[in-house]
Formats: sequence, structure tokens, C-alpha cells
Amino acid sequence: QVQFVESGGGLVQAGGSLRLSCAASGNTFSIDAMGWYRQAPGKQRELVARLDGVNSRTNYADYADSVKGRFTISRDNAKNSVYLQMNNLQPEDTAVYYCSIVAPYTAWGQGTQVTVSS
Repeated sequence: QVQFVESGGGLVQAGGSLRLSCAASGNTFSIDAMGWYRQAPGKQRELVARLDGVNSRTNYADYADSVKGRFTISRDNAKNSVYLQMNNLQPEDTAVYYCSIVAPYTAWGQGTQVTVSS
């Protein structure tokens, strides 16, 4: 079992930036991929960024089309941490963001609120 501690959400004006952090603990050596999901009110949860090769030397990142060029996912293996740098935030990015295990199974943290004002 893996536990997550997420931080970094908040309120920002359109065009601003935020950096989300996620520290994982527990059975982290079994993880193949981690990522960040988000869920806006009335919408389904969506995967916005994933990072494969968490426990290997590979380092492949992929993003939802809506955030490509604006969001960057990264990791610090020494700290068992994953980050999401979000630039040029827009009101449509407003959502609860969840640190997650993407593979070999899915699990989410408690979420952190990101609100972007116009």
C-alpha cells in the first residue's frame, strides 16, 4: 500500500503558475508509472500527466492535449516525490488535482484544490 502527501494547490490568477508536490511512502518499489489526475465540478476525473519508468532508468512523460506545453511532470527518486509544474494556468484548469499511481494499478491521494480566477 502507498500513501501520498500532496501540497501546492491554491488560488491563482489566469496566466499564473503553481507547482504541485506529492511525496509517496510505503510500497513504492512496485510502481511503474505515476501521474496527476484532476476532476472539475460535474466532470469526470481525467489523467493530465503521467511519468513512466518510475523505478527504472527510463523517464517517459505524457500529457493530456489540454495541458501540453503548459504542464511539466517530474520526479525526485531520492525523495519518492513527483511534481507537477503548471504554467499559464487558465480558468478551465480549476479542479481538484490528485497525485496517483497510474501503473500497474490505479490509486489516488486525497487531492489538492487548484482554482484559477479570470
